[in-house]
Amino acid sequence: MTSTTSNPLWSRRERPLRLECRLEFPDYPATRDFLDRAAALSERTGVHPDISFGRTYVNLTLPADEGATELGESLCRFANDIEALYR
Repeated sequence: MTSTTSNPLWSRRERPLRLECRLEFPDYPATRDFLDRAAALSERTGVHPDISFGRTYVNLTLPADEGATELGESLCRFANDIEALYR
């Protein structure tokens, strides 16, 4: 796993294995802009997180493949790319 495990933005969860994060934004336009950029990233990478959002937040879950005991490289890379979009 890459640096996502040591970054406080993402939390590793077990049963089922996944990464989760909650991102906060100052207003809806900032939230919407992030969602648009995250959607473009998903299309480019083929990684499609579970997303829920409100006016000023986005929750993301990146589930590992069923039965996996480690997070895949593509999920870790996607998590790092999301961090870059958020910063």
